[in-house]
Amino acid sequence: MQYYSTNGKAPMADLQKAVVKGLAEDRGLYMPERINRLPKAFFDDMPAMRFQDIAYNVAAAFFGEDIDGDGLKELVYDTLQFDCPIVKVKENIYALELFHGPTLAFKDVGARFMARLLQYFLRSGSVGCDSSAANGTVNVLVATSGDTGSAVANGFLGVEGIHVYVLYPKGKVSPIQECQFTTLGQNITAVEVDGVFDDCQALVKSAFMDKELNKHMMLTSANSINVARFLPQAFYYFNAVARLTSLLSPLTSDIVMCVPSGNFGNICAALFGHEMGLPVKRFIAANNANDVFYNYLQTGQYEPKPSIQTLANAMDVGDPSNFARIINLYSENGQLSPEETHQRITSLISGATYSDEQIKETMRKCYEETGYILDPHGACGYRALEEQLEEGEVGIFCETAHPAKFKEKVDEILGIDVEIPERLAAFMRGEKQSVPMANDFEAFKLFLLERA
Repeated sequence: MQYYSTNGKAPMADLQKAVVKGLAEDRGLYMPERINRLPKAFFDDMPAMRFQDIAYNVAAAFFGEDIDGDGLKELVYDTLQFDCPIVKVKENIYALELFHGPTLAFKDVGARFMARLLQYFLRSGSVGCDSSAANGTVNVLVATSGDTGSAVANGFLGVEGIHVYVLYPKGKVSPIQECQFTTLGQNITAVEVDGVFDDCQALVKSAFMDKELNKHMMLTSANSINVARFLPQAFYYFNAVARLTSLLSPLTSDIVMCVPSGNFGNICAALFGHEMGLPVKRFIAANNANDVFYNYLQTGQYEPKPSIQTLANAMDVGDPSNFARIINLYSENGQLSPEETHQRITSLISGATYSDEQIKETMRKCYEETGYILDPHGACGYRALEEQLEEGEVGIFCETAHPAKFKEKVDEILGIDVEIPERLAAFMRGEKQSVPMANDFEAFKLFLLERA
């Protein structure tokens, strides 16, 4: 499979280059040259299949041309050592619980898969670098507004030949999120940036484009801009449909999927799944007060703006990277006009945006009526689904992180004491190790060069 850039000015790349480079030379995001549809027989058998088996079939459609069958199977099965169940919250509304991985957040699958894929390439001896200073080390740069940092840090922890730099905005991630990537040490370095998430992301993108840095260091990203990070998240949606179909057999309602969205990697993976034949009628992108995509749906104009800090901090993104992939996908790589593209997108995807007060209100109402504990991100998805679900439809919303990851907020809003799972408690006992960093690319560049 070859990969092209959303900006259309970079050479085609194979999977290895797309993964190792992360970002194309023209600052575009890599897209597969085609999306393979899965056969009807697979969807017929899917309700009876295990999560790992479903994921392997999906992965083969994405990566099967570039990774041998045994290698890919080992990758998938090593990644998916946990399940992601669907839970009935109320009539016709189900939560897809994506928080059963090592860091209790949905990004665990993509991060772990990417770590194992890079390791696969390193072991094959096919990853090279012109710089003698690189010493064969792949340096992973990742910006995080919350859960990405912990998922990537733990997915890559101790992986030989790889060093991870996690950039996060000072004072704008939850204490539990922060301790999940600042207490690890080993091959993980946490960089505490004096700014917001968009500033962290800008530093990462600038590093990829800097010729001097790339001469001295082999750089890649583990944000959802990397195809190996976001594509495996499609596994979740196939599994969710399979579980719902087996639970409600025979399934007589149309399925609506609602995804809380920040950088839009998760819903982008779901949309790729839809292109592969996933039987979902439509999608809802649920935003917090960062409403850039919601406004695009209403007006057809994409106008990025500085991110706003909210209760649902992992979605505090003012210029979502994966918007470029969504536009590319539905414009047929620029073949359709902006008006035609907008029409195609809005025929499949609706949006919602919620203030902090609305998020709190939703969390309280859901807990009082159903006993289900929502985290602030899942609350956006639940409310959007509750408001927009139509007759003859059944809805699944993503509960993207365990509520204990936002314990202070959840406890205060609901008046309860959320139990902290032991795996989170273990992180909290660690000692914080982070490097303070000004929001200045030259300072960040010098820091990296000194470590090359």
